Amino acid sequence: MSAAVRTFSASQEISFSNEMENLGPDDHKIKASAAAAAGEEAEKDHEEDNAAEEDGFKLQSDHKELDLGPQVSLKEQLEKDKDDDSLRRWKEQLLGSVDMSAVGESKEPEVKILSLSISCPGRPDLVLPYPFISNSKSSSLFTLKEGSRYHLKLCFIVSNNLVSGLKYTNTVWKTGVRVDRTKVMLGTFSPQKEPYTYELEEENTPSGIFVRGSYSARTKIVDDDGKCYLDVSYYFEIQKRWPSS
Repeated sequence: MSAAVRTFSASQEISFSNEMENLGPDDHKIKASAAAAAGEEAEKDHEEDNAAEEDGFKLQSDHKELDLGPQVSLKEQLEKDKDDDSLRRWKEQLLGSVDMSAVGESKEPEVKILSLSISCPGRPDLVLPYPFISNSKSSSLFTLKEGSRYHLKLCFIVSNNLVSGLKYTNTVWKTGVRVDRTKVMLGTFSPQKEPYTYELEEENTPSGIFVRGSYSARTKIVDDDGKCYLDVSYYFEIQKRWPSS
């Protein structure tokens, strides 16, 4: 049985639905022609976005370069002062319920992504094959119906040590133009054998003839030390109807 994690609101720089639906026919033509005429420039912007993300994580790490003493494993921390009842209770309150069978000797936490799935009301969950194999427009990973409600579910296991400040980011492009960027702070998780299931906030796909077609996306999951546990790029589609199979 998986451990359910409460849903938190996503912090979005750009709203996928609003950005796409508020564009008129002329705006779409301008964006499409500009992207087609400047394909190389759009690709360069794409790379710069990725570099900016990486630089941001580096900056965060630089701000934390404090001398906190030698790092020890969680197992060592829990075994220290185990005869002191007050310290033991304080650690239990700070760390919560820790499954000792999932605590290893390593000082570094390990996060294993088990699955990513998309839930839509009235439809079976769409479980995405992981690792992803979508690397071209002709092999879209999944298709969503325009104007539909959906939310993403992440399933993962944490082992060895606490993972702090786990973050989810997702960036979406259409014809080389960035149309959505979502950042969610997932939180801090202690090691345990049972998987965590985290459900993101529900969203709506945009609708209209101009939003149909192929999209490219990049999804990342990192902790507050900048360690990356998931970094995948893929294609998906938004169409007028759900696929037949």
